[in-house]
Amino acid sequence: MKPTTNPSGTHFNKPLESLLVVDFSQFLSGPSAALRLADLGARVIKIERPKTGDICRHLYTSNVIMNGESSVFHAINRNKESFAADLKNAADREQVWELVRRADVVMHNYRPGVMERLGFDYASVKVQNRNVVYGEISGYGPEGPWRDKPGQDLLLQSVSGLTWLSGNADAGPVPMGLSIVDMLAGAHLAQGLLACLVRRGRSGEGGLVQVSMLESAFDFQFETLTTFFNDGGALPERTRHNNAHAYLGAPYGIYQTSNGFLALAMGSIPKLGQLLNCPALLAYSEPAQAFTQRDAIKATLAEHLRTDTTEVWLAILEPADIWCANVLTWDKLLAHEGFAALNMVQEVTMADGYAYRTTRCPIRLDGELLTSSKGSPQLGQDNAALLREIIDIQPTRHDA
Repeated sequence: MKPTTNPSGTHFNKPLESLLVVDFSQFLSGPSAALRLADLGARVIKIERPKTGDICRHLYTSNVIMNGESSVFHAINRNKESFAADLKNAADREQVWELVRRADVVMHNYRPGVMERLGFDYASVKVQNRNVVYGEISGYGPEGPWRDKPGQDLLLQSVSGLTWLSGNADAGPVPMGLSIVDMLAGAHLAQGLLACLVRRGRSGEGGLVQVSMLESAFDFQFETLTTFFNDGGALPERTRHNNAHAYLGAPYGIYQTSNGFLALAMGSIPKLGQLLNCPALLAYSEPAQAFTQRDAIKATLAEHLRTDTTEVWLAILEPADIWCANVLTWDKLLAHEGFAALNMVQEVTMADGYAYRTTRCPIRLDGELLTSSKGSPQLGQDNAALLREIIDIQPTRHDA
């Protein structure tokens, strides 16, 4: 595999180059883990069903279609190869086995029991690939009464208690506007796989890495759950106004101004009163009042901040080292020099020449950006090349 060329034109080797990942996963959690491995240099081969492929190609919340398929598929499956195979067909299964035998990592995100039925579970794979690092994501873990429930993000946000942390007190449970549990589980799987690869590099021993979305959702709440465990079992109480964190006092929240919104993090209430010329805030001189009377404080702040623009308030607060920020929409963010300085956007190109813009890997190594010009694969586009390169037999015809 050739070394990566970065934007400066120099070459450097990514740390996972020469590693082969065979990925059976689909939708979001597993593919997000595989994407991170690909960004770090691994060669990732997606195993997909003929004709339909990864369900994320067509079935998702996004109604934006790019080159005939969902924008979400293109975002999360760039820098990968696609091998279409019917795992219930003997010839196709043997082709996949040839890939699995050569793999450093095999991974999936099916419900418990599915890979056993297909014959590609860890125990079966280990027989033919003794030192394999095998990763799996489930919704609720391999055991327990919930093990067979669908691992869908909104459902996991709901059952894990996460929805009771966002929104104001009278708003009911509020889910996050991203598939956050999917992404967390994917990140945790990538971490576990990398740790197991390090161990294999030292001892030659592979292993099984298991992640569940539910456990990832619990881990995401480690701060708040620790507080709950040690606070007599008191449930989180969100503020009635401008809630942003159920366990933090005023002024923590987002406030409307005369022309937009302003985010305020932790800060002294009397100091804010002086800086903002809001005498009503001077009455809250005790630090404890920032929590015990946070609703009253936030209501006062909210009314006062609507009297002027975001820019006016920032010009007062930022020089005083108050933690605050403008609340930007994507169009304003992308036009800002602070965003441009990060070079977070890259253009990738599919095998048929279709090019699209997307984000890059957020990790830098030795000061270098981890970029790739390779877009998402068309279904089964790499069958012939992989069979020639690795298996050296004639490909089975699949009409995608």
